[in-house]
Amino acid sequence: MAGAISLFLSLYIRVKAKDAPGVKPYILVTLLSSIFTFAYAFELASTSLKEMKFWLGVEYLAMPFIPVYVLFMCLEYVGRKIKTWNYALFIIPITTIFMMQTNDLHHLYYKSMNINNEGPFPLLKLEWGPWFYIHAVFLFVCLTLSVFVLLREYRKSLFLFRMQILLMVAGFISPIIANYFYLNDWSKGIDLGPISLSIAFIFHGVALISLQMFNVAPIARESVFESLKEGVIVLNQNKVIVDYNKAALFLIPQLSNHHIGKSIADVIDDPILKGKLDEELEFDYTSLLEDRAIHFRINFTEVKNKNGVQVGKIITFMNVTEKVQMEAKLKQLASLDGLTQVLNRTFFMKKSEMLFDDLMLDGGNISIVMFDIDYFKRVNDTYGHEAGDIVLTRVTSIVKEKLRSVDYMGRYGGEEFIICMPETTLMEATNRANIIRQAVAESLTTFNKVEIQVTSSFGVSHALLEVGEESYSIQQLIREADQALYAAKHKGRNCVEYYSTDELLLQI
Repeated sequence: MAGAISLFLSLYIRVKAKDAPGVKPYILVTLLSSIFTFAYAFELASTSLKEMKFWLGVEYLAMPFIPVYVLFMCLEYVGRKIKTWNYALFIIPITTIFMMQTNDLHHLYYKSMNINNEGPFPLLKLEWGPWFYIHAVFLFVCLTLSVFVLLREYRKSLFLFRMQILLMVAGFISPIIANYFYLNDWSKGIDLGPISLSIAFIFHGVALISLQMFNVAPIARESVFESLKEGVIVLNQNKVIVDYNKAALFLIPQLSNHHIGKSIADVIDDPILKGKLDEELEFDYTSLLEDRAIHFRINFTEVKNKNGVQVGKIITFMNVTEKVQMEAKLKQLASLDGLTQVLNRTFFMKKSEMLFDDLMLDGGNISIVMFDIDYFKRVNDTYGHEAGDIVLTRVTSIVKEKLRSVDYMGRYGGEEFIICMPETTLMEATNRANIIRQAVAESLTTFNKVEIQVTSSFGVSHALLEVGEESYSIQQLIREADQALYAAKHKGRNCVEYYSTDELLLQI
């Protein structure tokens, strides 16, 4: 039965999980155990010393390698790579086989071999030599190290992995106990090793079949799950947390091992995030961490078993802050005039149309101011285009300093600019335009140690919209401001004109 169990598990795992970590050593362990166990069964069935010695020799072709492969299996299972120097461990098993097969020449492994007929059936009575004790200590050390490697992993593993590890440890302890009984002659001359191995593999069989031991080994979690940059939370079908990685703590810092087995709704404090997670639809979420906006894209992936039945969900938190910031930067660059760093004409119009649409729904004041630099062509012709660019930059910086936070400015074309002033009366807008005009006229721009002074002309238009009124448009206000600007130029420049409803242009 022990041999059959070992052989079955060797074939089973070869088919089911041949590429999982730790599987190759496990297959060899179970196969060698099967050979060892069947050979021992034949030894017990033998009646002559010659037959017993033959089957004992067969046992020792397989058994010495078992402790090494057990250790290798445990190392691979917890994610340790088998290094080249580790293969030096095979020196002891190979030496053991050599000592056993040549024992008649030196008697270093067994001092004597006889038949004991005192029991219900003949048994091989062995007197151990010095190398036998070396082999016994080596076996004990390998199994003890295997248990130690697994228990070290136990402390940082979650429930499913802990169950696997406990079953494996329980399996490995049984050969240690059996070996202790045999060495102290408490087993009446019967080697309990093969039977203890069958007990060990029963534990492993439970882990393999019910917990899918090698399919969800800790190495997969440590190497893949924890190394993900994206935060991941695994839920079961009842929305209970069964696992998470360290990256998830970036968004939900209160997560801890104590929350495993609890509903995700009980862990998250933010009601908005909680509601979005409950909907289980992809969404974007912004969190303020250390006074900094962090942007996340949150996705949901179904987890299904082999029968296609949903058994849980994976929530992925992808940090897209850099992407969002880059998109905002690109959008800003696309919306700004490259030289003056104010809105270009296209984006000024879009923003103004959106504002105008809101005003038509809610009502309110809006004023448009257009201005240009007087005789700007002379600046280019006299000092060059580089000087002209510096003057444009200087003028726009002065204007921006005089605007309110709700106002915004755009370059309409060449040296002509436009300002939108929401919730501003005609008088307020004309006064603000006059303040800007005076500041521009009083400023000096230095180029190549030459001071350049310019003036500017302004045209102002205004509308007071009632709720639902659709008689105005932003294009109409811009046309009216342009007409007022034309009047300001006609009257000598360096002045402000506003467009009146009776189509008279009054000088300020």
